[in-house]
Amino acid sequence: MSSLLNESDLLHENKVVWLENPEHLDYVRQALDKTARRRGKPRYARDGRMVGYTELDEHAEADPDSGLQLRRVFFLLPHDRDTDPDGVYHQGAPGEAIDPRTVEPRRAGVKTPRSQGSLDAAAAVRTA
Repeated sequence: MSSLLNESDLLHENKVVWLENPEHLDYVRQALDKTARRRGKPRYARDGRMVGYTELDEHAEADPDSGLQLRRVFFLLPHDRDTDPDGVYHQGAPGEAIDPRTVEPRRAGVKTPRSQGSLDAAAAVRTA
């Protein structure tokens, strides 16, 4: 799924839970996953690792067909910049990547120069 989530899908988020410190990550991938529960760590079935997820409020209704909740999950794959800084995403980022510093409940994260691997952003980090 792209980073351009419909904010209407995020209306019942009330908390973002980070499993890793997002300050150390230039970007995370975000996706909506179907999960059995509103809260707690959801199951994760991708390569790579989950770095965060959202929890839903008590008013979130399950999908009538599947009985599952749509929740946002934040993750990284083995070839992402955090583990392969000179790899394919040395500059640029995957379509679903957003800056984790822009993540809030009910608001889709956004791309920033840092998440996109801008040379200006990288230089600012090195000199800070």
